[in-house]
Amino acid sequence: MQAKLALGVALTLAIIAPARAEPDWAAVGKALGKSGAQASGQIYRVGLPRSDLKVTLDGVELKPALALGSWLAFRSVGDHDAMVMGDLVLTQPEVNPVMKTLVENGIEVTALHNHLLRSEPATVFMHVSGHGDPVKLASALHAGLQASGTPLSDTAPASQSAIDLDTLAVDQALGHKGRVNGGVYQVGIPRAETIRDGGMEVSEAMGSAIAINFQPTGNGKAAITGDFVLIASEVNPVLRAARKRHRGDRGP
Repeated sequence: MQAKLALGVALTLAIIAPARAEPDWAAVGKALGKSGAQASGQIYRVGLPRSDLKVTLDGVELKPALALGSWLAFRSVGDHDAMVMGDLVLTQPEVNPVMKTLVENGIEVTALHNHLLRSEPATVFMHVSGHGDPVKLASALHAGLQASGTPLSDTAPASQSAIDLDTLAVDQALGHKGRVNGGVYQVGIPRAETIRDGGMEVSEAMGSAIAINFQPTGNGKAAITGDFVLIASEVNPVLRAARKRHRGDRGP
């Protein structure tokens, strides 16, 4: 009798709690002006490479996949709501028009900083965040992107062919395997712990992974750039370790 009663309660709960509806990602892509792809879980990620820019640093012309790749990632947080996070690559004259448009349309600017020193033209990186109806978020971001030269038309995927770099040695040195994307070797390294923002899990697809990119420059060398995802107490220890390696002082 008890077993039958328990089964009845379980069935009732299943009926009361239906599965969460998936957002209309096609409508999100249409509102943004650029379609993306569904990543892990309920995440829709859109790549926005600045293929319109010709940026050089110390004589090297940078490929978009190295350090000029804007992106936006949407995650469903309810039947009708979503959160969006992203990183927009902008030239300095684009910063104020894009920021003004985004803020006026309800998108938060969470950081504005530089990834590249001595680049010509100078570029900056604007981190953005928002919460609400996913199509409305995409429309607001579209308005902001239009204040820049960011290409929004859908293009063919970048070539995934082999590159002139010992990628096996890179994998062994980092302890993680990367992938070729647009002539660049990209390595993503997730944090050991779960990253949360306001109680919501921030997955790798939404920017919580360390990213290190290698663009071959010939003779076994490469231009390298990336992002370290760190908590405050880790910043200076990582900085000191990186400077020791750069000087060749391996220390104890």
